[in-house]
Amino acid sequence: MKEKPHCLMPFIHYHVSNNGLAKACCVANITYGNANTQSLNDIWNGKEINQLRTKFAKNERDGRCFVCHKIEDSGGKSIRLETFEKFDYRTIAEDPKLPVYFDIRFSNVCNFRCRTCWHGASSKWFNDAKILNTNIGEKAIIKNINDLDEFLSSSGEALLGAEEFYFAGGEPLVTEEHYKLLEWLVQHNATKARLRYNTNFSKLAFKDYDLIDLWSHFKEVELLASIDASSSLGEYIRKDMNWQDILENRKVIAAHPSIKFKIAPTVSILNVFQIPELYEECLRLKMIQPQDLYINMLERPSYYNIQILPKEIKLKVIDKYLTHMDVNKPKQINKAFQSIIDYMMAEDRSDLYQSFLDKNGALDQLRGEAYPV
Repeated sequence: MKEKPHCLMPFIHYHVSNNGLAKACCVANITYGNANTQSLNDIWNGKEINQLRTKFAKNERDGRCFVCHKIEDSGGKSIRLETFEKFDYRTIAEDPKLPVYFDIRFSNVCNFRCRTCWHGASSKWFNDAKILNTNIGEKAIIKNINDLDEFLSSSGEALLGAEEFYFAGGEPLVTEEHYKLLEWLVQHNATKARLRYNTNFSKLAFKDYDLIDLWSHFKEVELLASIDASSSLGEYIRKDMNWQDILENRKVIAAHPSIKFKIAPTVSILNVFQIPELYEECLRLKMIQPQDLYINMLERPSYYNIQILPKEIKLKVIDKYLTHMDVNKPKQINKAFQSIIDYMMAEDRSDLYQSFLDKNGALDQLRGEAYPV
């Protein structure tokens, strides 16, 4: 590819989401087909994905990619931009034969009920979702890949040549298919790929699988721990989290320096005030190195989006962040803090703030909880 496309994803990336839908990525609602009824080759060479490649090759935007565009327009780093940092578009053929970057969400199996999540991404959410009438099926567990053996067989050539696997949830570390895929890759001596995880980091043991041993076969393992806050606030946002478990698991990982670890908070109304303190607390606890903060900017559900904060609260957030931005911090940390401010101020959606009070209040009532002060 001679010219840089608008986005690299349809040329390299294969993502499977709810009910087997193959999509452009985990944030854009662009569907190529269904992994349970079509082969990878059929989807990868299908009309839908080729239409998007043609558009991006002309360096044109697609309106369905608004999440990345909004993050970038406010000075943040999107998945689109991250992909250009990791993959060289100049090495990609005009006719991409196989994907090299996989994000397979095998199911919604999860052991948490995070407030900013939903039943489609967490089986543990099912009972609450039924009461709130937000469930997307009549069973807690939603399988996205119906037959793992068939998927491995039909997609094997691409999987064996992959450069990166990104595992998210549900919760990958309590998802059996994730372990079976790692074992399959090890058995086939296909361990050159990077492994990246978005994980709640609550479990490092699952059934009889030896996770640390499996990871030891791969050249690079990076954990992005979904920690939104510490202690009681963290446990309130990410229901069923135990902060002490997180600390103990970090000690285990510390004995394996080849495993990279970052905190990856999802920035929402619930924790926007606490992000600077979370970062500094994790530094004091020696959980992270100074550069090891990865920001996930929440776009949906809209009633947790920081853009809906009233102006007077936004100004307090800005004052808070400015007191934590200084020349002694790594540039990327100051830039991350500034990107949160810029994203928050990019739009005034304060008409939705009452929706936050209503919906979060309803969940408080259901769970018998209150925001910790």
